[in-house]
Amino acid sequence: MKVQHPTQSNLARASLAIALTAALAACGGGGGSSSAPAAAAPVPPVTVPATIAGTVTTPQYAANSAQLAMFNQINTYRQQCGFPTLQENTTLDEAAAAHATYMADNNAVTDTEVSTNNGFTGATYADRAAHFGFPTTVYAGGLSDGFYTNATLTETAYGQEQVYGWVSGVYHIAVIGWPVSLIGVGETETTFNGFPNTWGSVSIANLQSTTASGSLTFPCQGATNVPYEANGESPAPPNTSGPWGTPFAVFGTNSTDAIVLQSGTMTSSTNTVINLQVLDSANDPNKLLPTYEGVAYPVTPLLPNTQYSVTVTGTLNGAAKTWTSSFTTSNIVG
Repeated sequence: MKVQHPTQSNLARASLAIALTAALAACGGGGGSSSAPAAAAPVPPVTVPATIAGTVTTPQYAANSAQLAMFNQINTYRQQCGFPTLQENTTLDEAAAAHATYMADNNAVTDTEVSTNNGFTGATYADRAAHFGFPTTVYAGGLSDGFYTNATLTETAYGQEQVYGWVSGVYHIAVIGWPVSLIGVGETETTFNGFPNTWGSVSIANLQSTTASGSLTFPCQGATNVPYEANGESPAPPNTSGPWGTPFAVFGTNSTDAIVLQSGTMTSSTNTVINLQVLDSANDPNKLLPTYEGVAYPVTPLLPNTQYSVTVTGTLNGAAKTWTSSFTTSNIVG
């Protein structure tokens, strides 16, 4: 989809008044040479090398860069809620950087690439990872984003804004909770009307299985710095006709887990009760949620700087389960 430059009124974000339009491309994936976005749970790889070339223990991104901010913000959210942190893989960095450049060159936020377009390195996230040497036996997927501001921000802020867009998306919140272990980050900037148009992409890889099945949530109990509103995603989540509130997502700790959501509510600190739209792999019309993820979300925005309590019912691997959480929004817009 084309990046839409802003015509809306200014949005408050972090103490700055900026006009912003974000366009998100839904998670794509697959192993090997898959040519379509992930339409169901990715199949765990048959063979996973003990050590995957390009994996580093200390981030190699430049200090104060948007890439480092994206990496740190994703892992901050993951750590806050008990998810294992992701390790940088420099091969995935190359794939993500190439795709960010492709989007900038072609003025489109997209998961897929067209071979006749400038900057093509592979149709899918998996293809692009393989192009740069990532093993084809290991699952690789990813997500992408673009936004424009009419204010000049720091590189750290540009990177964080990319992640705020993902964490508020029904499909993009996957980057916080999917049971993967590796990430590569790419970001580039162009100029429109004298201000930056930023293009970001991450490649995520290496689905994990733990010794016991279980589940984690985001936002979890006590989570803070949570966006209160999402302003766009492609494809649009069901039953939304404008901005919606940041979702509550349930993730299996194994790529073989099965999550089904049945009902959900959010209650604000002022005792306003919101009935949530529940979505899982069985009822997702876009067929993008894997079996190990379920999402419950308000179809209208939440309030900034407000505490919310969540109760969601469903099943985990066929057993009845109730998930609860209490988190606090900030004045961030995703």
